[in-house]
Amino acid sequence: MGCRIGRMSFPKRYLVRFGPKQTQHLFTDILIIGGGIAGLRAALCVPPQLRVLVVTKDKLRESNSAYAQGGIAAVRDPEDRYEDHIADTLTAGAGLCDRQVVEMVVREASQAVDDLIRYGARFDDDLGMEGGHSTKRIVHALGDATGAEVMRAIIAAARRASNVTIWDRTFTLDLLTLPPQEGNRCVGACVQRHTRERLLIWAKQTILASGGAGMIYRETTNPPVATADGMAAAYRAGAVLRDMEFMQFHPTVLYVAGSSRFLITEAARGLGAYLRDVNGHRFMPEIDPRAELATRDVVSQAIMRTMARTQHPNVYLDLSHLDPQLVRSHLPGIDRVCREFDLDITRDPIPVRPGAHYMIGGVKVDVQGRTSLPGLWAAGEVASSGLHGANRLASNSLLEGLVYGAVCARLASEEAQAMPDSFSVPRIETDFTPETDGPLDVADLTASLRGLMMRRVGVERDAAGLREAEKQVAFWCGYVLSREFQHRAGWELQNMLTAARLMIWAAREREESRGVHFRSDFPQRDDARWQRHLECPPSLPDPPRRTQR
Repeated sequence: MGCRIGRMSFPKRYLVRFGPKQTQHLFTDILIIGGGIAGLRAALCVPPQLRVLVVTKDKLRESNSAYAQGGIAAVRDPEDRYEDHIADTLTAGAGLCDRQVVEMVVREASQAVDDLIRYGARFDDDLGMEGGHSTKRIVHALGDATGAEVMRAIIAAARRASNVTIWDRTFTLDLLTLPPQEGNRCVGACVQRHTRERLLIWAKQTILASGGAGMIYRETTNPPVATADGMAAAYRAGAVLRDMEFMQFHPTVLYVAGSSRFLITEAARGLGAYLRDVNGHRFMPEIDPRAELATRDVVSQAIMRTMARTQHPNVYLDLSHLDPQLVRSHLPGIDRVCREFDLDITRDPIPVRPGAHYMIGGVKVDVQGRTSLPGLWAAGEVASSGLHGANRLASNSLLEGLVYGAVCARLASEEAQAMPDSFSVPRIETDFTPETDGPLDVADLTASLRGLMMRRVGVERDAAGLREAEKQVAFWCGYVLSREFQHRAGWELQNMLTAARLMIWAAREREESRGVHFRSDFPQRDDARWQRHLECPPSLPDPPRRTQR
């Protein structure tokens, strides 16, 4: 039957061994983990008298923010209203949004866009329409390259800031925490640079902005960096995580066998694209009155059922009825990628299927971005703020990163300024003995995990599939989490396994269907029992041990 996860423990607190006498040290006022839109926005909002260190595990431009094709939702049109954007967000969130958070973020949106313009970002003149929105309010840049343009501008601004230092290719192994008897707070992080130099970074305040977890799934729009590192590190440090069952799947990911997956932005359907099955039938109007402009959960589930009904591995996005010049001018990046496969998006149907896109759950934060762990703040996709509820409204993610990055920075800076400069090193060291019984094929295990999660914890879930996933992931954890790796791929696998167990636990617990979480064995929304958030337990039971042969 497999073990039922109730409480949850781990073989070790830190991924690697270190000691204060054997490791180099660095001190800063504010440590920001993550160089996407939330992290760099935070860095730019720290006052100049405080030193900021931003660490990001890959090249600075390699983040989910940079790949965002959609835009930033903001009330910019005189005919639009804050109340309408708030209502659209609450409707999409399926009863789990925090209204105070929604109102704060929506009302800050236009100013956040103005700040980006001040940093040097260039936006298109016209506002776009996307699924779930009641009017045109999506701010775009260069057609379908909003993320790239925003990151270009915000990176340049961060590099101009005299108090900001940026380290790329720096992997955050773990958050450093004082023991309960000494205050139980976050005091920085242990990192490893690309030079194989390991450091303990001591910070007055730490902001976690490390992004999402899309690489846990085989089909994903996310870049390779999205391996749940920040969520797993926060969990090991004792921070509360919640709503881990809510992984949003984007309905339209380019599906060409053997190629990397590529997001086909929501804006394509905003222009008027149709979804058709393999027989050419347009199926969305009979499923939802909003047709192709229904929210992402509705469209993704409809596509999966259509694929099952037709026994075909994908559906098709059709723009052939639209003006070719309009299509190419609004979707230049998609046009360029599709041409590599001899697809003319103005004439040819584009093969698409859902892929993991955005992690709604994550590290629990309040309206000010505080986590449950003193000294630690979180912003962006790594956080669970209550903005998205059970289903993120299109183009609210870059917006959340901008707003929460700024909020975290202001409040973390206030707390840092109130703390004395102290350069003493707390005695934090590791005491585990890692298992080293033979080599491990990390690439094969990672591929197996991603395939399992797509099959059993994907757009549709049920008890039998979740039990299978729970048992298998717990078994892998039993001989992977106890090891000490010396390379990034191994650490990423450990982090993905940690996050996967939490996602499976939450998906099994929530016996209803709500937003992006669809249980085929509990297909109805159940407000009486489940209109609430699910906080992850502080520990799960030890994974089953391997038997000696």
